[in-house]
Amino acid sequence: MKILGINAYHGDASAALVVDGRLEAAVEEERFNRIKHWAGFPAESIRYCLGFAGLTIREVDHVAISFDPRANLGRRIGFVLAHRPSIGAVWNRLKRQRRVASLRAQLAEACGCDEGDIRAPIHRVEHHLTHVASGFLVSPFEEAAILSVDGMGDFVSTLTAHGRGTGWGVLDRVYYPHSLGFLYNALTLYLGFPSYGDEYKVMGLAPYGKPEYLELFRRIVFPKGDGFELNMEYFTHHRRGITMTWNNGAPVVMPFHSDRLERELGPPREPRAEVTEKHQDIAASLQAVTEEIIFHLLGRLHERARCENLCIVGGVAMNSVANGKVTLRTPFKKVYVPGGAADNGTAFGAAFHVWHRDLGRPRGFVLDHAYWGCESSDGECLDAIGAEGLPHESLQDDALFDRVVGALCDGKVVGWFCGRMEFGARALGSRSLLADPRRTDMRDIINLKIKFREKFRPFAPSILEERVGDFFEIDEPSPFMEKVFQVRADKRPVIPAVTHVDGSGRLQTVSRRTNPRYWALIKRFEERTGVPIILNTSLNENEPIVRTPREAISCFLRTHMDALVLGRHFVTRVGDR
Repeated sequence: MKILGINAYHGDASAALVVDGRLEAAVEEERFNRIKHWAGFPAESIRYCLGFAGLTIREVDHVAISFDPRANLGRRIGFVLAHRPSIGAVWNRLKRQRRVASLRAQLAEACGCDEGDIRAPIHRVEHHLTHVASGFLVSPFEEAAILSVDGMGDFVSTLTAHGRGTGWGVLDRVYYPHSLGFLYNALTLYLGFPSYGDEYKVMGLAPYGKPEYLELFRRIVFPKGDGFELNMEYFTHHRRGITMTWNNGAPVVMPFHSDRLERELGPPREPRAEVTEKHQDIAASLQAVTEEIIFHLLGRLHERARCENLCIVGGVAMNSVANGKVTLRTPFKKVYVPGGAADNGTAFGAAFHVWHRDLGRPRGFVLDHAYWGCESSDGECLDAIGAEGLPHESLQDDALFDRVVGALCDGKVVGWFCGRMEFGARALGSRSLLADPRRTDMRDIINLKIKFREKFRPFAPSILEERVGDFFEIDEPSPFMEKVFQVRADKRPVIPAVTHVDGSGRLQTVSRRTNPRYWALIKRFEERTGVPIILNTSLNENEPIVRTPREAISCFLRTHMDALVLGRHFVTRVGDR
């Protein structure tokens, strides 16, 4: 049974293939067209997933998409009658729905066939139900409470549920226009970070400030029953809609805060202006109130579900700072946040929803790693190296690990391109930049010479999963880099390059079972230094994470990266030894 899952016309368009209840391939469209967070139809991703399994679209049994224009229709009509949103907002929504309605034609065009060749039924699944499926149905839990929270999908921003086996009961929904994701997005734009997905910059900025504006933010968003509400006097989206354009480019969201927000907080920061102490305090206040609402939702959810297991999904589940505090601030004991917790993961969520909920098949798959993307052959790596005439050594792993560890200990930054590409926003040891976490200057070196990004943004520690408790105050797995934990006080001076200003680290736990090669490299670093951690950031430079050897080499050549590993080949620059 072959099920193709699609996330289209949301940010991070993607596709996934599930065969007989197991994920076989998953990838985001941005990795092909090189446009970050692309929000159109994922044609290349679909072709990759089918090609990986040696299938044509004619052989697919079911197609699932994470969008259902019929969901919550009564609520939508009621909102329009009560609030009378602008004609432009309604027209933009109708245009998007028409695109999804023509899904069969777009599939046929992407796959080079006629519409009649596509025999598979098309399942339109409510957006948040695909989020729920992307978390609970692939989690290690037979029973769990579920929180899905993001910007907006099918008129819902937040959904809570209690799952058992292959099913769940929905407990509550928070409807448009109230949205925790919209709150964070609006303030991200206000703070002068205009790109789609820049919320993580605000999360990284927050520890530099103090929550001086927390009382104001508690007036902007506040708990209500099992959910929450926004004070709509601070926003405009309920009247004008949210203007989001992409036009075959990166998604662009226009500001949607009201004049009242500016009267109380002052004028917004221009994107290239200095980040001041006030901006830091606003970021800290926003993060603090976001955590308060999340923990309120989780407290009420636990009261109703009476279960110690929790799955968190949706765009707000990318708030790794909040995720890392769940077991400290709530009764939940075990927390699962999948790779691709945001809209990208709704592609495989939709597919698993069909497999389990529509077809009634039992569970037998756990999503415990993110390596579902493209892989390059040794020949492709050598061709790319040869095309640029770069010096290289071809080494077996034992010698290669020594070469890489030696370079890291010498203060060099090494690109690491090996195996199948990661699915999701994080580089997890397949398309990574690696450095020595012990160097106090390494964060500035990478930010200023390679990534060309803001100095306040931290880097992640990749740590052997069996050593987490030795370096962090919480000993939990975090294979998708989805949680931030406090570094033990005595270890902070040991790993300054991956310790944030507040003493935290957004760690990735590395398993010998799911990524044996990356695990072995970190183990070799530990044998030489006594530290079971390597600094890890994504192999890119203001672009999507690289997909091919040629893209990796291009990134290598236009930055100050010192060396690049492509498979088993250690690449240096002309003139380097």
